[in-house]
Amino acid sequence: MNHRTRLAALVLAGFALTGAAQAQSSQAKKDLIARVIQLQQPSIEQIGQNIAGQTAQQVLQVAGQAVSQLPADKQEAVGKSVQADIKQFYDELAPLLRDRATKLAPTAMGSLLDEKMSEDELKQLVAWLESPAAKKFNEVGPQMLNSLQEKLVADTKPTVEPKLRALEDSLRKKLGINGSAAPAPAASGAAKPAAKAPVKK
Repeated sequence: MNHRTRLAALVLAGFALTGAAQAQSSQAKKDLIARVIQLQQPSIEQIGQNIAGQTAQQVLQVAGQAVSQLPADKQEAVGKSVQADIKQFYDELAPLLRDRATKLAPTAMGSLLDEKMSEDELKQLVAWLESPAAKKFNEVGPQMLNSLQEKLVADTKPTVEPKLRALEDSLRKKLGINGSAAPAPAASGAAKPAAKAPVKK
């Protein structure tokens, strides 16, 4: 083997080692991102619960205005019935949105973590250290959760909207409201407030 051949072999070997190291680093970073998302599980579930609560609250406000226009002797009974319907709606919606938030989190949050944070920063974050990485994560956190919230609303819209329509129809019948009455806000309108995933020690 001449000098040029040996040199070419060494260069190719170097490329192979570099490629293997990059692949290993990439997998290590993926594992760290998965760990960060796992540590944020309570905040992720809270996003789904918040959307369900905001949606139910908006429906309750619309229904409350209608109840207040009923004869005084009917308001209490109808009000209790409306509250029961909305509570049932919330109880069905909240676990659905929590589950979907958990399943969407790796995609919605993981891509931002991969883009915004280095592998070393992720190691510091997982260890919950007081460091510049923690500050950076706090800045990225709202973007991650906003991204998840947008994806969650879009993903669950086909499921949520029929439930909202059924609830609205039921409430209209109970309240004697005709079809021209203003409908309750859709779930997509309840996703505006930004949430934050705090870094804990």
